[in-house]
Amino acid sequence: MSTPLTLHPGAAPLADWRAIYFGAAARLDPACAAAVQASADTVARIVARGEPVYGVNTGFGKLASVRIEPSDLERLQRNIVLSHAAGVGEPMPASVTRLMMALKLASLAQGASGIRPATLALLEAMLAKDLIPVVPSQGSVGASGDLAPLAHMTAVMIGVGEAQTPAGRLPAREALAQAGLEPVTLGPKEGLALLNGTQFSTANALAGLFEAERLFQAALVTGALATDAARGSDAPFDARIHRLRKHRGQIETAEALRTLLAGSAIRASHAQGDERVQDPYCLRCQPQVMGACLDLLRQAAGLLETEANGVSDNPLIFTAEGEALSGGNFHAEPVAFAADMIAMAVCEIGSLAERRVAMLVDPALSGLPAFLTAHPGLNSGFMIPQVTAAALVSENKQRAYPASVDSIPTSANQEDHVSMAAHGARRLMPMVENATAVIGIELLAAAQGCDFQAPLHSSAALEAVRRTLRERVPRLEEDRHIQPDMQAAIALVRCGALAQAVGLALPQVAAHSA
Repeated sequence: MSTPLTLHPGAAPLADWRAIYFGAAARLDPACAAAVQASADTVARIVARGEPVYGVNTGFGKLASVRIEPSDLERLQRNIVLSHAAGVGEPMPASVTRLMMALKLASLAQGASGIRPATLALLEAMLAKDLIPVVPSQGSVGASGDLAPLAHMTAVMIGVGEAQTPAGRLPAREALAQAGLEPVTLGPKEGLALLNGTQFSTANALAGLFEAERLFQAALVTGALATDAARGSDAPFDARIHRLRKHRGQIETAEALRTLLAGSAIRASHAQGDERVQDPYCLRCQPQVMGACLDLLRQAAGLLETEANGVSDNPLIFTAEGEALSGGNFHAEPVAFAADMIAMAVCEIGSLAERRVAMLVDPALSGLPAFLTAHPGLNSGFMIPQVTAAALVSENKQRAYPASVDSIPTSANQEDHVSMAAHGARRLMPMVENATAVIGIELLAAAQGCDFQAPLHSSAALEAVRRTLRERVPRLEEDRHIQPDMQAAIALVRCGALAQAVGLALPQVAAHSA
């Protein structure tokens, strides 16, 4: 395994969170230790003074006015974990749960949560040893923290629940023992610190963002390939057009499309004397639509990077003043807005691609054989893959409705406005999967369309993409079982193979690690 990256709480770049999501190991910057210890000492002094502090020596939520005796403080923290571990649904993917753990680790390590070093060390060790709690995917409304999901994470730390380990799924105590770890007895404030926060919502939103970036790049490639397949013009990608409008994403997208199409013999064959004046919007307006999606993803990335580096539990410990202050940093409204932005971008990327597929299979628009088959009628060709793409796009349109405009009161109306960030973020991965399938279908259709332009070839970059596909999927000469072809193309989109094949620097949502 490569050397773990050092996580600098409060100052981690988006590239670090991306690396952790895709499997990189991480460890805390040792410089955090002093602030963590000072925060724990402050909680100890507050407890010794006996003054009421929410979640330290009081009940939770609507029960905040109930004082807890000193002898029951450890039990209070255990009870909050057990009672709040009330999630339902399928377990979260391990990659997302790992990211959630790293986000929680970084938040607690900033010395504003009152966590003890030993408790923080257990969470860090679990991450290092790939001991991943089984966390149900449903049960958070994205305010007062992602309580239920984080409670399931914390339950494993006290020896309750289940964890996924290199040896398989095991009961928590057995998983800890096999990793050479012991359950922790939570001290005052620690259960609340671990449960309270936006890390579940943020991890899901970041996962959606990182997958959406790969989707975006693949869609640029297939969009360029579809443009050549339909003998479309590259004039709408002229830099002068986009400089006048000034949107960064639009300018970069147009540049990428020009670069992808540069040197295409197909384009050169109709550069002069083409009777068509303008292409359909799905070709001509790619810089405007895809550029806007890129700008939106970047805006969401900025929000999520800020959130990932923040502290979002409650109450917060201020060591210099010796105070614990209750606030509302657990409210995940910024994450909800970011998730909605990503959802809209993913929806539009797929929607535009489906329109290109529909254009390619329509001989009146593309000039190609009907449904991209040499013998239509006897063969249906790409008729039904386009229907599948339309179905997936329609699903994404329904899912793209903003989650952040919804709210439902909880905790006997104490928590009377919530963000819905959790399910707003959690919906992103299924949306990306739908759009990935649409782009895979477009890859097949665009490559088939270019086949009909033979003996002319596309650009070197796009021919490299076609070769990558044709190594796995031959040209469709006669109808055959097409679903395996679709799965092969979808896999290429999902793994980032299209961007790799072109060998060009495509626009990124944010800078990657060196």
